[in-house]
Amino acid sequence: MAGPSDQDKLAEEWGLDDIGTPDDGQTDEQRAAAAAAEWAAMIEEAGEGESGPDRVLNQDEIDSLLGFDASIGSNVELTGVQALINSALVSYERLPMLEIVFDRLVRLTTTSLRNFTSDNVEVTLDSISSVRFGDYLNSIPLPAILSVIKAEEWENYGLLTVDSSLIYSMIDVLLGGRRVGGNIRVEGRPYTTIELALARRMIEVILEDTHRAFEPVTQVNFKLERMETNPRFAAISRPGNAAILIELRIEMDDRGGKIEILLPYATIEPIREQLLQMFMGEKFGRDPIWEGHLATEIYSADVEIEAVLHEQELPLSRMLGIKPGDTVMFERTPTDPVRLRCGDVELTEAIMGHIGNHVSVRVTRPLNPPKVTMAAFEAIDEKMEGR
Repeated sequence: MAGPSDQDKLAEEWGLDDIGTPDDGQTDEQRAAAAAAEWAAMIEEAGEGESGPDRVLNQDEIDSLLGFDASIGSNVELTGVQALINSALVSYERLPMLEIVFDRLVRLTTTSLRNFTSDNVEVTLDSISSVRFGDYLNSIPLPAILSVIKAEEWENYGLLTVDSSLIYSMIDVLLGGRRVGGNIRVEGRPYTTIELALARRMIEVILEDTHRAFEPVTQVNFKLERMETNPRFAAISRPGNAAILIELRIEMDDRGGKIEILLPYATIEPIREQLLQMFMGEKFGRDPIWEGHLATEIYSADVEIEAVLHEQELPLSRMLGIKPGDTVMFERTPTDPVRLRCGDVELTEAIMGHIGNHVSVRVTRPLNPPKVTMAAFEAIDEKMEGR
């Protein structure tokens, strides 16, 4: 262990002999305040140079890192933690046919609204994006009309939102209002009965065009269930469920607004295979070539038909006691019809006769209508999948 003399030598080598209680006439509190001021000056210098190791982030940089920038629009790509959270959403680009459908909707809606308003109407497709249902409800600018629509063939629901500027612009055009530019002032009052009726008529026109836009892919009818002005009453899905958001902009000279169509992924799931097809080089719907080939093969197929004279139930003991020469009596006459069947399917009835040395039958009535439906084939598919 080093003695006192050795400690003095070490202190002299390290320059620690000057450290001690300074004799500058200051108290301990004054010296602590001076040290704190010196540290604050060092931090400021590091922040100004933006190269110090202990640089402190400001509020804008923290918001950008977390992705909580409220000033950006809904169409801007998310950043930071929000981008990681929303990365689980399915991208609409995996459904190429969906964009083709809504491009067709834009053309149809442009023509229909021009006929509806007798004015120059331009409809454009702003964006197609994936959102969470709860985030979309929270982002709707009020006042607005939220229409709950039902896809009858898909047995599910969607939303069609019309903003207030488009509603008032459409009312002015339909009722002969002044063609003034700029944003229309909204007093914050609820919509009147006339305004709701005109908005309903416009929504029905758009839904009819949506039905026509989906016709090349599938047959689906969109029905207007109800109209709401409060987003809480338009909850058709869980807040965390993914949905497709289509934004359409409608311009009439210098007036107009936006229409947003929201379809949850659960709604379009029945036609997912059709939407996955590419527009070029693929066919969808019926294939007439395959149908003609199948009909030709079925027409030329051979089938075995049985003529059943009579069926009756006998005790097993009597059947076991039958010997050659015994007679089994059928309660039939030569003029009674016999049944013709193929396998287990009964086809029709006929009269038995003979031609030369052969027994023959003559059909007396048309074939029975088929009882096999698509449900039977679906049941067979389920059994095969269960195996």
